[in-house]
Amino acid sequence: MEEDIDGDIEDIEALNYDDLDNVSKLQKSQRFTDIMQKVEAALQNGSDISNHGMVLEDDPEYQLIVDCNVLSVDIENEIVIIHNFIRDKYRLKFPELESLVHHPIDYARVVKKIGNEMDLTLVDLEGLLPSAIIMVVSVTASTTSGKPLPEDVLQKTIDACDRALALDAAKKKVLDFVESRMSYIAPNLSAIVGSAVAAKLMGTAGGLSALAKMPACNVQLLGAKKKNLAGFSTATSQFRVGYLEQTEIFQSTPPPLRMRACRLLAAKSTLAARVDSTRGDPSGTAGRSFREEIHKKIEKWQEPPPAKQPKPLPVPDSEPKKKRGGRRLRKMKERYAVTDMRKLANRMLFGVPEESSLGDGLGEGYGMLGQAGSGKLRVSVGQSKLAAKVAKRFKEKSYGSSGATSGLTSSLAFTPVQGIELSNPQAHAHQLGGGTQSTYFSETGTFSKIKKT
Repeated sequence: MEEDIDGDIEDIEALNYDDLDNVSKLQKSQRFTDIMQKVEAALQNGSDISNHGMVLEDDPEYQLIVDCNVLSVDIENEIVIIHNFIRDKYRLKFPELESLVHHPIDYARVVKKIGNEMDLTLVDLEGLLPSAIIMVVSVTASTTSGKPLPEDVLQKTIDACDRALALDAAKKKVLDFVESRMSYIAPNLSAIVGSAVAAKLMGTAGGLSALAKMPACNVQLLGAKKKNLAGFSTATSQFRVGYLEQTEIFQSTPPPLRMRACRLLAAKSTLAARVDSTRGDPSGTAGRSFREEIHKKIEKWQEPPPAKQPKPLPVPDSEPKKKRGGRRLRKMKERYAVTDMRKLANRMLFGVPEESSLGDGLGEGYGMLGQAGSGKLRVSVGQSKLAAKVAKRFKEKSYGSSGATSGLTSSLAFTPVQGIELSNPQAHAHQLGGGTQSTYFSETGTFSKIKKT
């Protein structure tokens, strides 16, 4: 392991970052040349239908498609390496450009177009960048601190831009070949997203098997670019959307529902890729059924909500409700009944002012209390049946003894008529006993009736 690490360090130290050939070696490799020749020959000859009956893995055209998918990933990595080389060289001229233009191919085109020109008003960037980014680049270039590059450094930068653009063209040619064979390689995936988008998804993922193993949330991001709006509105921009943005389903969906449609597309595309990777349905029927399901769901989302149905009123209760009756209810009504005093206070005589607690109509009014009868406030002295019964029980309880023989109780009671009455505490218990002798005493309280047993 130590020997391998030492060897890697020596290779890195020996690498000359000023030389583009030492940094980018893919374009001059034999594998790149062979695959590109086969792709060009296949594009000229067309698809060979005679081989479509054999096993997919044994088909040489399928092997070429797998090699093309791997090559497209390598081309992407090589473009990133060249992009870093261009940024390092052009940073002395326009350091702010790399933060304004993020995509490597767009950056290479802009650098090749600008060159050593300091006044960007003389450079036409129309068609290379959006108009908003062009305006920001022009304003930033007027205040940049960069200086013109030397001729040798500028020439290396232009060569790197040409190589990046050549690799991008080769990648497009590879994707065109894969797209032309999509109906045979991935018929279900092509039925959902189209051949062009299916080829781009396979090329970015690294093959059909790699795309089938990828979760749907990552399929949605394949091909997504980092967008720099430079302070402009984000209302019309689609974030977290890659190649699926180019599908016909996505473009025909209303903008408020596009993110939901994109998630649905990613989920169904992953299922279709798994069906294609196992050759479960070479005819593409499963992909067409998935597409119909997507269309139905999107149409369902666009339907207006159901109208609110008028709710009928409940049937009125024509029968009288059952009310509680009996002794307890009569007692409660008697306890909380309106008294005669309150009834008089609630009444008023017509044309006669009522008396009030504060006078001059202020405070609580007395109603007919001071005006009925003789003009005096009369309160009824009659007790209700319930009050009379409660008073009788209280009187019996307080007048009689509890029957206890302890020294804390007394048989001496005060009565309102007889004065002091002295009685036997056990008289109530032996009222029915026979053979008793009685002695009578006066009513004045000097003597009392005593029973002996």
